[in-house]
Amino acid sequence: MQNLMRANAALLFAGLATFILMGAGQSLYGPALPAFSRIFGITVDGAGLLVSAHWVGCLIGVSAMFVYGAKITPRYVLALMAAGMAALAAQASWGLTLTGAVVFGVGYGCATAVFNPQMLRAFGARGPAMLSLLNATFGVGAIAAPLVFVWLGNNPQTTFAIVAALCALIWLGAGGAGRTEVRAETGSVAPFRPHWGILAFGMMAIGMEACLIGLGPTALIRAGMTEVRAAELLSAFFAAFLLARVGLIFTAHLIGSFTLYTGAMALAALCSMGAVLISPAVFFVGLGVCAGLFFPGYYVTASRKMGEDLRVPPTILLSGLVGGIASPLLLPPLLADMGDRGFFWLLACVSGALTIAAMAMTRGLNR
Repeated sequence: MQNLMRANAALLFAGLATFILMGAGQSLYGPALPAFSRIFGITVDGAGLLVSAHWVGCLIGVSAMFVYGAKITPRYVLALMAAGMAALAAQASWGLTLTGAVVFGVGYGCATAVFNPQMLRAFGARGPAMLSLLNATFGVGAIAAPLVFVWLGNNPQTTFAIVAALCALIWLGAGGAGRTEVRAETGSVAPFRPHWGILAFGMMAIGMEACLIGLGPTALIRAGMTEVRAAELLSAFFAAFLLARVGLIFTAHLIGSFTLYTGAMALAALCSMGAVLISPAVFFVGLGVCAGLFFPGYYVTASRKMGEDLRVPPTILLSGLVGGIASPLLLPPLLADMGDRGFFWLLACVSGALTIAAMAMTRGLNR
């Protein structure tokens, strides 16, 4: 393992640093929505378009990987992320702010398609564990950013500017890391076998994750909490998210990947009902554990079932992005007449139905 770490040191550094900044950038959308609503004179639901704009950018970035994947290096990714964060910090207009979310999303989408398959392949049998480590670092940035946002007085301009500056700083040290690995390891070595069942499960899970991160703070505010408390709970959500990912570093090779997905979805159903019936604050944090397990279980299962063709990683990610884009748009109208805990009622229904469907397919998808 130490030899593998040394051989892939550049890939590991660039991946971990980039994912920390990805987590920081994405986690700021939720706490920033009320502030943007006031700044631009729009409703909070209207400000939720920022979340969908981010996922539209991700879709563009992942789609671009079909054509340009072998040429994309961490420096391209970080340049896009820095530009997007700078536009969000500028607050020149609502249109420019949405554009910034799209541009940051493009860099974010490219990063997921660059680093996840490389990490899974570069570390062989320990690939799932290293994939979990990579995605765990996302949680480090996601925990810190909302706390910094509160410490700066709920000021989105300064907070987004800090993330933009950090992206630029990491760009300086990223060099050409990743270029050799991409070209060497993304050739078509097996048939392209889309598996529509697992892609559908991924679409729903990533849609839930997007709503928890982007709309969860607003749901907590509707349940009676202050903006500061909602931002603090989002950091706690990501702390739980991070702990779940860190745990997988040591256990991913012991658990069937789709069993992991099924268990995470069942836990999400229980936590959602707990948020409805007992405490939105406590069980929203619990949902962070579930969100931390969705992607690793889905991605590893889909990779194993669909082969190693160049088109497989973008296809896996694209299915999740469909859910990530559509869910924040579809949910607000459904919640209008569902009361102050309608968000959690809806999550409970969706995760419960997905648990039943996943249980019926676990054996076949683990095989």
